[in-house]
Amino acid sequence: MKKHIVCFGDSNTHGYCADPKDCADGGIRYNESERWTCLLEELLGPDTLVLEEGLSGRTTVFSDPLHECMSGLDAIYSVLMSHEPVDLLIIMLGTNDTKERFSANAACIGIGMERLIMKAKEIPCWRDKPRILVISPPHISEGLYAVPEGEPMGAGCPEKSRQLAKYFAAAAERQCCAFFDAEGVAEFNTLDCMHLTRRGHRQLADVLGKIVPELLD
Repeated sequence: MKKHIVCFGDSNTHGYCADPKDCADGGIRYNESERWTCLLEELLGPDTLVLEEGLSGRTTVFSDPLHECMSGLDAIYSVLMSHEPVDLLIIMLGTNDTKERFSANAACIGIGMERLIMKAKEIPCWRDKPRILVISPPHISEGLYAVPEGEPMGAGCPEKSRQLAKYFAAAAERQCCAFFDAEGVAEFNTLDCMHLTRRGHRQLADVLGKIVPELLD
């Protein structure tokens, strides 16, 4: 059986494309030759299966009053058990947690990430032992306030986004997980200021292609 890597995230794991001109198919989702998850699988080779579990709007632990089933904490059990045995879980969340309607500062979002990690570790899905990589997403830019997509996000998102890495890194260290900060590595677009470009997907995959094999040893 191949090694199973579960990528648990939001729209940037799903592959949402904010600019159809940036997508080879001209659609709102990058195709299989563009998404970082698919590119990572290519880099890791035929003995590895990279499983996409990205949902637009997903949070670490917060239930969204406007959309159903957005709490990662509520979904993580069924996701991991459906893909057992799991060799590595990659979590990239936090962008949606910054939304004003959740009233959570960066420290609270960090606590949410740690709760999610702790629950994932307890699920009897692991082939060997829990192996988890936490990715802090690139920062939401101030341009969010100048575009229509920024209105539902609300105030404070860029500011909280810039603070997430230190809390996620601390949570990962306490829980004996690997950590990677994608800021400055994976490019966000300048249209909605919170989604990866096609180039950003490739950049993230290239870096993870070097990190992940070390975590699977």
